[in-house]
Amino acid sequence: MTAEVEIARAEWEEAYRRLLQDASDPVRAEGLRLQLGVLTDELRKRVGGTYTLQELAAAYRDAESWSREAIAERAAAPGWPRTLTVVAGAAFHLYARGALDYGP
Repeated sequence: MTAEVEIARAEWEEAYRRLLQDASDPVRAEGLRLQLGVLTDELRKRVGGTYTLQELAAAYRDAESWSREAIAERAAAPGWPRTLTVVAGAAFHLYARGALDYGP
């Protein structure tokens, strides 16, 4: 595994942990769930159904712009820019489990 993948996976794991913590607030949970769904759909379109962790890490490099655009268009909720990084990282964390070379 490359250093890029290892660093990305650590960031994704931390984002997922933070998302779970933030989603414990019922007021915020629904918006976060909606945003996570939008970004997961975007990952499916951009990366496809067959991919490696390296390919996913490459998509992560450009995620800020397209994830911001996707949330703004389809899942904007009050304060969403503050949670964008966490939701995007969590989406990558969950999507990584489907990688051909995934291992815990």
